[in-house]
Amino acid sequence: MNIIAKSLVGKVAQIMVLSLLFAINSALAAKMPSFVLANAVDGASVNSADYNGKTLLVTFFATWCPPCMQEVPTLIKLQQQFAENNFSVVGLSVDEGGADVVAKLIKKRAINYPVLMADPTTVQNFGGVVGIPTSFLINKEGNVVKKYPGYIPHSILEKDISGIMN
Repeated sequence: MNIIAKSLVGKVAQIMVLSLLFAINSALAAKMPSFVLANAVDGASVNSADYNGKTLLVTFFATWCPPCMQEVPTLIKLQQQFAENNFSVVGLSVDEGGADVVAKLIKKRAINYPVLMADPTTVQNFGGVVGIPTSFLINKEGNVVKKYPGYIPHSILEKDISGIMN
């Protein structure tokens, strides 16, 4: 009887581990949620479908967040570096102060990538955005391949972006 119980516990543990690995891989292979959001500069509606076929780095940020502001030069460099290869950074602002505050930041910092005003539904649909900055690397098929909670150095982002573009 004891041997049967141990065997059963072992099988249950294996199933649990496999289920967890499947859940993790499924979450990373999830499609990028669709959205229609206002551009922070001119208020024009931007549809996520506009980015079909592109590699994206979607980053949730706020103007009052020090690590988010520390990341801006890196995002500008990545946009410059990879734009010709069908890549774009897409900033999603969670600022509650409105688009005017964000538009001022865009002008002041010469941000060269699209910045949109995130809404609660988009934040929820991306799932797991509990802090900022939080970024998602999206491949050209529209799958979320990596999630980055917090500030991420340029070298890591550059390596990961290059890795999925080749």
